[in-house]
Amino acid sequence: MATNRSRRLRKKLCVDEFQELGFELLLNYREDLDEAAADAFLQQFLQEAISANDMIFIGCDEFGMVCLGKRGSVSEEQRGKVDAWLKGRSELESYTIGALADAWYPEKSINA
Repeated sequence: MATNRSRRLRKKLCVDEFQELGFELLLNYREDLDEAAADAFLQQFLQEAISANDMIFIGCDEFGMVCLGKRGSVSEEQRGKVDAWLKGRSELESYTIGALADAWYPEKSINA
């Protein structure tokens, strides 16, 4: 694909100055956690940690990508809020929060 793109096309493709950042999230639930408790945890997580910080979670109950709920990028501050919310949760055995990455093209590096 050509690298000399118009501003309109760069915006449509979410590249260059329109790059959007998000982060991957992996949740490992405790083995003794029943399905109802896992569902309750996920609903609470989506409301308190994700929606309350203007983000969305795309994926399943164990793995997904967290992005901004509108055009734009997740900030390190928002990523930190999710991390802080997850730290005190007894429903999880462990979790992994990835670094900020390009939400549309994860293999690309982050623009300066």
